[in-house]
Amino acid sequence: MIQLKTPEEVDAIARGGAIIADFLVEVHPRIEPGISTLDLDRFADDFIRSHAGASPAFKGLYGFSGSVCTSLNEEVVHGIPKADRTLVDGDIISIDVGVKLDGWCSDSAWTFPVGEIDEDTQHLLEVTKDALDQAVSATVLESSVGDIGAAVVARVKGTGLSIIKDLVGHGVGREVHEEPQVPNIGQSGTGPALREGMVLAIEPMLSCGTAEIQTLSDRWTVVTRDGTRSAHFEHTVAVTPAGPRILTAVPAEAAA
Repeated sequence: MIQLKTPEEVDAIARGGAIIADFLVEVHPRIEPGISTLDLDRFADDFIRSHAGASPAFKGLYGFSGSVCTSLNEEVVHGIPKADRTLVDGDIISIDVGVKLDGWCSDSAWTFPVGEIDEDTQHLLEVTKDALDQAVSATVLESSVGDIGAAVVARVKGTGLSIIKDLVGHGVGREVHEEPQVPNIGQSGTGPALREGMVLAIEPMLSCGTAEIQTLSDRWTVVTRDGTRSAHFEHTVAVTPAGPRILTAVPAEAAA
């Protein structure tokens, strides 16, 4: 069942989302060659808990060990932070972060370059981020969940990139994952109608190669089947009469 939120509940989710936005700004300068993904996870845990009442929503979720997911290069989602997984120049890393505050969850992800990246990787990041922007813009009353996926498809068409179709966005609220699912491939006018009070995690994931994925033996890390690079950008968005409201709005400095 889709749970509609009141304006006050949306505001509560936005307060957690603001912590995420601030975290993404603060973590950005720490993403450099030589740092481990476990170091980034520890920073995230400390940063989130430094805000009264806030906790990492992913810590222990379904048994996940980290406070954030740290996915490098061909890792699409759910990368486990590790002490021996260190960043090198030319990598990209997706940090997927959730915050729980006053019983409400918010969820966002950003893919960062590590040092200098090549043109193909820069193209991947730019198109994926733009696909998120287009999908958010489609999140309006009198549209449907299918319009969100259709916006992603329209932006990615002709770019040479592939949409990871087997992973989807989702509703957000008291739980990190709620109804409805929000596929990144869709047709306009299909799926659940967008209604005031719906809060959705919209998260396009693209790869430089195949759309096919597989899960590693750790039972968490999802990678592209052909080993090509993948990017992931995500916002928590509320459907309002005034248009989409991004509850995890990231300041421009985080995307520089």
